[in-house]
Amino acid sequence: MRAMRDGTGCAAGDLRAWLGPCIGPQEFEVGADVVDAFGGHANSGAASRFKPRFTPRTRADGSAAWLVDLPQLARDRLLRSGVRSISGGHWCTVSDASRFFSFRRDRVTGRMLAAIWRDKLA
Repeated sequence: MRAMRDGTGCAAGDLRAWLGPCIGPQEFEVGADVVDAFGGHANSGAASRFKPRFTPRTRADGSAAWLVDLPQLARDRLLRSGVRSISGGHWCTVSDASRFFSFRRDRVTGRMLAAIWRDKLA
């Protein structure tokens, strides 16, 4: 995003972001290492400062895990960087098999696309 701002001379508030389909918050399970990487401290309970981004759960084997709201984490990061127009991010690739590819769901590879572009300004 810094490159977009530097290359176009626009402010972060002039940028618009659209979040595409991804693994949804009811499907994306991670361990303590991911919570810790985001600045939480999974083993001390400090991950609660990230709620509802990280929701604790217990796996069948009794180990700790967290469900992650990945689109909300992206929104948080975009907002912190100054982007104010954010849309999308409401489609789960895992739970919507008729519309989206998901390696986690199918264990078969496929392709997705991400794009960044600059509209001509008047």
